[in-house]
Amino acid sequence: MQLISQSSDTASTVWVVISVVLLVLSLSALGMVAFYFRLWVRAFLAGANIGIVDLVGMTLKKVSANTIVKCKITAGKAGFTEEESGMTPAAMQAHYLAGGNLPLVIHAMVAARKAKTISLDYRLATAIDLAGRNVLEAVQTSVYPKVIDCPAKDSGKHALDAVAKNGIQLKVRTRVTVRANLAQLIGGATEETIIARVGEGIVSAIGSAESHKKVLENPDMISKAVLDRRLDSETAFEIVSIDIADIDVGQNIGARLQADQAEADTRVARARAEGKRANAVAVEQENMASIEESRAKVAEAEAEVPIAMAEAFRNGRMGIMEYYRLQNVQADTAMREAIALPPERAATTPDT
Repeated sequence: MQLISQSSDTASTVWVVISVVLLVLSLSALGMVAFYFRLWVRAFLAGANIGIVDLVGMTLKKVSANTIVKCKITAGKAGFTEEESGMTPAAMQAHYLAGGNLPLVIHAMVAARKAKTISLDYRLATAIDLAGRNVLEAVQTSVYPKVIDCPAKDSGKHALDAVAKNGIQLKVRTRVTVRANLAQLIGGATEETIIARVGEGIVSAIGSAESHKKVLENPDMISKAVLDRRLDSETAFEIVSIDIADIDVGQNIGARLQADQAEADTRVARARAEGKRANAVAVEQENMASIEESRAKVAEAEAEVPIAMAEAFRNGRMGIMEYYRLQNVQADTAMREAIALPPERAATTPDT
């Protein structure tokens, strides 16, 4: 009896567990059916043409069925059809699985359709989104043009510096109005390229002006010259206008450059003159050394004269009277030289 009682308790426990599991599964299945049924009813009432099987398949593919249904309903209410736009549930699932922002794409297409001036299809919108660009912002920029400061505010420069042909510096600050070019948004250059090209065009336009006065009298010549160069080619924007916000006169760069050049030429001339002076001093020193060498030779020769005279006295080739006559001739010669010298040199010349 005790064994029968224990077996009956075990069976009842098993049945309770099975009942609980079946209840949980039933509730889960009922919740899933209710979830998919609610989405299906919502899609059916909105004419989204999405079946329950498609909703289950989205879950198995790890696609947000709620997002797909919401986007399909939004597109349908905006007037898009699958045949016209290609926004089928399969295409939406593919974009979602590729990592795209499907709601942003749908909102961009709706905004483009409402604008009535922008041509944007689903394939181009998804391509722009997958390329990393904000397609909704691009559509908004196409409807409402964007103003770009040149130079940019975060560049740290207050104005562009350019110099006219007469050497006067002009400081220019411009505002570039651009509209997004959806056809070139993929692979097109960004705002930085527009700013760089516009800055280059402004510097070139001012540099080709004969005088800064002409630029001040007619500032729109800068805008016309820049616009004629088609600076928005291969960019994600289309330049609508270039407006001169501010233009100021800077320094006389030409005069400063000429002054610097003159100073450099003066330094070069001084260096050359110093080189010539040094060469002249060196030549003078060489001549003085040569003179001193000649004087040394003369002194050496004069030192041999007494020796020769003594030798002449010993040999009898010279007498005392001849010696006296030689002394008289030397004294007379020295007197004549002293008389011939100027007074200032005569005062400094030692007596012989």
